[in-house]
Amino acid sequence: MKDVAIIGAGRLGTSLAHALSKKGYMIKALSCRTLSSAEESRQFIGQGRAFTDNARAADAATIVFLCLPDEEILKVSESLALSPLSWANKLVLHCSGLLSSEALTPLRKKGALTASAHPVQSFTHKRTPPEHFRDIYFSLEGESEALAQARKIIDKLGGRAFIIQAKDKILYHAACSIASNFLVVLLDMASSLLHKTGLREEEAFQILLPLVKGTLHNVKEFNIPASLTGPVIRGDKETVQQHLEALKKNRLYHETYRQLAAQALEMAKRDKKLTPQKIKSLKALLEEK
Repeated sequence: MKDVAIIGAGRLGTSLAHALSKKGYMIKALSCRTLSSAEESRQFIGQGRAFTDNARAADAATIVFLCLPDEEILKVSESLALSPLSWANKLVLHCSGLLSSEALTPLRKKGALTASAHPVQSFTHKRTPPEHFRDIYFSLEGESEALAQARKIIDKLGGRAFIIQAKDKILYHAACSIASNFLVVLLDMASSLLHKTGLREEEAFQILLPLVKGTLHNVKEFNIPASLTGPVIRGDKETVQQHLEALKKNRLYHETYRQLAAQALEMAKRDKKLTPQKIKSLKALLEEK
């Protein structure tokens, strides 16, 4: 089972197909809404045929990846199940972090082996290098036989698999969104504040980048609690108060800072890094009491 069809050859789908093609898999088909998009992916990968017909693409392979927006997965699954294809012995994996393998139930009822396989990584363009998959984690959920086959694919990519329960996928996806999406939001917020001091936006980002890299290095080398620094963890009420005052003109930034500082205070309390008196004083400040 080495032949693959990608339904939804966008950023993730194309990157995944390219990486698989370098690991001995044959990319037989790439399907997109427009033929030009599918053809673009095909030319980059150097394998397969370009389609806009999902059923024809799925018919070409025994492994079918659905790399589609969440709202499209069940629709495409239902549409494919209505096609005259034989789904016996086909492995169908969708790559949604939010949805469980239940979205593939129409295909499972037709005989396909089904699971969700979500890479804990972001993909910003189609031409992501295969090395991007090395050592990243994939959450797996679904039928046992499908999970076993998915693990083999992930091993080939150099990734790491872990099992998650269907009921936990929403929390899991929220965690991934916070770690990836909201980190970018916080960087935009920090860069914007530096920009207000007279720095150019690009210059502001370059100033912050070593700080962010250093923080991530500390988290990797030590752990999350040990890597938290700053005025909250020191119990420096005066500095926190000045920060809040400076941010009052921007209600959204002020509220974001206040909420994040409250979470940092919870970490300090949990790890017993501050006295009860300092915790109480900072909590009152952050709750604006």
